[in-house]
Amino acid sequence: MTDAQETAAASSLRTTGGAPPDDGGSADSGAPTPLLEPREGIPPVIADEAALAEVIAAFAAGTGPVAVDAERASGYRYGQRAYLVQLRREGAGTALIDPVGCPDLSTLGEALSGVEWVLHAATQDLPCLREIGMVPTRLFDTELAGRLAGFPRVGLGAMVEGVLGFVLEKGHSAVDWSTRPLPEPWLRYAALDVELLVDLRDALEKELDRQGKLDWARQEFDAIASAPPAEPRKDPWRRTSGMHKVRRRRQLGVVRELWQTRDRIAQRRDVSPGKVLSDAAIVEAALSLPVNVQALAALNGFGHRMGRRQLEQWQAAVDRAKAVSEAQLPQPGQPVAGPPPPRAWADKDPVAAARLSAARTAVSALAEELNMPQENLIAPDAVRRVCWEPPAADEEAVADALTSYGARPWQVEQVAPVLAAALAGQGA
Repeated sequence: MTDAQETAAASSLRTTGGAPPDDGGSADSGAPTPLLEPREGIPPVIADEAALAEVIAAFAAGTGPVAVDAERASGYRYGQRAYLVQLRREGAGTALIDPVGCPDLSTLGEALSGVEWVLHAATQDLPCLREIGMVPTRLFDTELAGRLAGFPRVGLGAMVEGVLGFVLEKGHSAVDWSTRPLPEPWLRYAALDVELLVDLRDALEKELDRQGKLDWARQEFDAIASAPPAEPRKDPWRRTSGMHKVRRRRQLGVVRELWQTRDRIAQRRDVSPGKVLSDAAIVEAALSLPVNVQALAALNGFGHRMGRRQLEQWQAAVDRAKAVSEAQLPQPGQPVAGPPPPRAWADKDPVAAARLSAARTAVSALAEELNMPQENLIAPDAVRRVCWEPPAADEEAVADALTSYGARPWQVEQVAPVLAAALAGQGA
């Protein structure tokens, strides 16, 4: 247990129902306390402009960081839009906002510009928040802070329990948040998700400071806040589960056509693509290349529950892929920018493979010494790129290379010396 955990476990934050420290709660450091109700009760859901204006005014007048969370309907709806936004700030309390009724929250985002936003696993929520006009200029990611501090479990529930001594009920994390009206138990769960987020942030900040990692964390948070939106993925159909079974170009063409047809239907119906047609069914059809609707209906995933019109729709997609010219068929594999997959290094360049092995060993040892996951110490892709086309085996050249691959200053400072040594040991 870290110092922060020991301190928090004995602190007055461990009070029934999440009462603030000055409420005279028990400082008992025994079993974790279930967090059952938000301290001010479940707030009403904000779903119109007049109520939203009141929330904006209240949060603009609040003090300190603002806890932010968003709920999506992954697995139920098309895309990753937000269906509920939760906020909490000192002086403003908790707000639950319905982005369906209030689709433009840019005014709220502007009111909180310059305020530190506290999120858990920020990169998951930032894309859907950006869609509705909420973009932080400063943030603190409690999940990433936990990783840098060396916590073995960094889910929100585990962090709140391990650091603050409260148990969060997580039973509604995977429900269909597009449901209207939202049931009261779901709203209670949503409000509790931001109840102690700022308290968790404060405890983690102290722990990171104790470990000498607070500036590292701030660099990471700044990088997340300043990162541009992700570019659309090239050939997203290639991520179909089970694609490793599909070898021939004609079969790849069937996967592509079925995937694109499914995507258009899912977008039009606003449902998850998996509810339209499973990945397994797409791969099955690609491998079998059915000649007609009857043959398609005999495949797994196209069974008796599927109507004739649906079967004809999928068979038409298969037939379109069959009619594509050889020149228009997709190539196996994806064009790789940068070094090849590590498994191919031994055959393509055994010397580079030896460099990578030595570098991985050195980075792994450093990550263990610093008590953090290797991928948070340095991006694996940056290590691969340095090893595939190594700079001069001196610390300055390695530092310049890591910087060019997006490493933050703290990462360069920590990793460049051990990576340069590893490369020098391999005669780079």
